[in-house]
Amino acid sequence: MALMAWNRLLGALFLLVTITAFSQAYLPLEEGSPPLKNLIIDTDLFSDVDDAAALMLAATSPSVSLVAVNVNYPSSYSALAASAILAHYGLPHVPIGIRRPLTDATFFDSWSFELGEYASKVAYHWSGGTLPWGHAEDAWDPVTLYRKVLSAAADQSITIASIGFFENLSGLLNSSADSYSPLSGRELIAAKVSELVVMGGAYPSGHEWNFMGDNASLAAHVVSTWNSPIIFSGEELGDNVMSGSRFMAEGPVADPIRAAYIYYTYNTSRPSWDPLTVLYAMDGLGDLFDYGNAVGYNHVAADGSNEWVYDDSVKNQHWLKLKVPDDIASAEIDRRLLDGAQSVICGTASIKRDQGSQHVLLV
Repeated sequence: MALMAWNRLLGALFLLVTITAFSQAYLPLEEGSPPLKNLIIDTDLFSDVDDAAALMLAATSPSVSLVAVNVNYPSSYSALAASAILAHYGLPHVPIGIRRPLTDATFFDSWSFELGEYASKVAYHWSGGTLPWGHAEDAWDPVTLYRKVLSAAADQSITIASIGFFENLSGLLNSSADSYSPLSGRELIAAKVSELVVMGGAYPSGHEWNFMGDNASLAAHVVSTWNSPIIFSGEELGDNVMSGSRFMAEGPVADPIRAAYIYYTYNTSRPSWDPLTVLYAMDGLGDLFDYGNAVGYNHVAADGSNEWVYDDSVKNQHWLKLKVPDDIASAEIDRRLLDGAQSVICGTASIKRDQGSQHVLLV
């Protein structure tokens, strides 16, 4: 009798869990819910862990549809780590492109000897998604992926967050008609991209790594010829916004971004250049940001240095400044990192909205 009672109890619990999961899978959205923001991230995920954190923020945001990720550093571990991260946070089918030719380079801190390599470890221990361990060559050509995604998108519906180098974006600008679209790269950008958000430079002037560290001429090409609005997130924006400390202390042990911070920083916080850039790309000015200028454009020199040129005729380029203290911005990033990690544990990381039926769909 005791065994039968136990079996009945287990059956009742199973039924309760099944009903609860089914009901949560089809919760109606509030009337008038805004559409998801369609986002592409172009990242040099390789050395600094802020790229990984930025990718996690986008992957776990309930307001974002992450439609593609392009990697602008040619290490196979960069693409594999991106795939592992996306898979862990419930996005195993997001397409990934990477700049060629691929290498098996791993990061080594030969400057300060204080930072550790994380990409290969995350790629191996959390392997999954479209590029499981050993399959980096299956990644898309980044320009082809851009053209495929943009051609299929509604007009002015795509935001691109550039948190690295400019090889992929320059290639898109130079691209010509293909099987996906009869439009040139510049025409596709003008038709489909609502905004390019760039982590690079310093404002109103300076000399920053993303502009100078790989190929400054490509940074200059993209900034000077891009034909949709551009928002710049400068080095000074994230220099003193330190993130990761609370996440490492309180985050789930099995979380890949928590592990990446520990591998890279040995339990110290890091500046938040890329997370801030992606927060703006997802949410706009919101409670964190203001524009630092009303008019003008960014000029990138041959050596990668940049200077803001004030020109009343140009009103579609801006650089960002914080409208909250650094510690408030830091706390917001760590809060979102913890919420994103918790969403996996709670089973909500893969909840996506079916905009046609206006229901939450558990996939």
